[in-house]
Amino acid sequence: MDSSDLHREDPVGPTKYDLDWADLVTLDLSQFDVPGGKTKLANQLNKAIQEIGFFYISNVGLTPEQVNRQFAIGRKILELPEEGKLKHRADLEGGSYNGYRPLGSIEILPGLYDNVEFYNVFKFTDKYKREHPQIVQQYYAEIEVFHRHIHENVAFKLLQLVAIILELPEDTLTSRHAYEDDSESFLRYMRYRNRSTDENSKFQELYLRGHTDFGSLTFVFSQPIAGLQVKTPDGNWKYVKPHPGSIVVNTADCLQFWTNGYLQSSIHRVVVPPEDQRHVDRFGLLYFARPTDSMDLKTMESPLLRRLGLKGDEDEKKSDEPNLEVGEWIRSRIKKNWTRSPEDNDQTISVGGYKAKIFYQ
Repeated sequence: MDSSDLHREDPVGPTKYDLDWADLVTLDLSQFDVPGGKTKLANQLNKAIQEIGFFYISNVGLTPEQVNRQFAIGRKILELPEEGKLKHRADLEGGSYNGYRPLGSIEILPGLYDNVEFYNVFKFTDKYKREHPQIVQQYYAEIEVFHRHIHENVAFKLLQLVAIILELPEDTLTSRHAYEDDSESFLRYMRYRNRSTDENSKFQELYLRGHTDFGSLTFVFSQPIAGLQVKTPDGNWKYVKPHPGSIVVNTADCLQFWTNGYLQSSIHRVVVPPEDQRHVDRFGLLYFARPTDSMDLKTMESPLLRRLGLKGDEDEKKSDEPNLEVGEWIRSRIKKNWTRSPEDNDQTISVGGYKAKIFYQ
């Protein structure tokens, strides 16, 4: 396949409907290295991730062409024949997303299966090597450059800002996310298949039930089809508006555990797109930043958390006790998707004393 074949295809433009959009802050990462820039960005981020856990970032060092090519690669992968994709199925039952996750894998209501499929490319280290479809192999070097840039030049900036918020050395969190370490950070190419009006009604107008993410930060690249919603502190669902050229970021479980709830793992879901967009498939491009597998999930030693009473002496007394590691937490959460009953739509997973709500209406 010639490189010139890689063109992003957005069959519809932005919705013309006036949806109930969430009011989210935008962090301009071009300000990161200017005098006083990190302090300003940390203050913006602190407010955003305490209130809702969702925000936008811009000027991340990627050109529109680089992003569009990744969307095009993802479309080519997910439009391959099903039998070809199944040769690269991830070990989902074993708790790994490395590879293909087939369409209709999970029964989300009795007799009703999801309409989503995705292909995940894990970090470019020896531990995560595996066979990939020819399209992935063809653009492997290009995908690696994109993959590493998001991790080391985008996620690392935000993790430094979180460290500043917590009044910790700036490398505190980046050292827990070293690219060469064993951790299941990955790039995801995603596709929601459109459904008929009757089918959407049976599925309660949902594509993906509410949930939190497993790792530290999730990056969702902008595409025009609405559907992503975030649950606000007052319990309402609001749409996350696509902004061309920006990335939507949400906080995930590990940051919540490390800060004893000061930073919340955001709850979000995907619903059926509005009338002028629901007749087409919804393609997504995401990156999931996850900590080193061997890191524990205990509350971090932070001056801020101590002042707030979120880190106390009782934590010090337990410091020598066994503690759940990141890798075990993530594998347990993935496995839960394959063992739950479809009737149990409001579950909580508990592993080693750590809990997360998995499915919401």
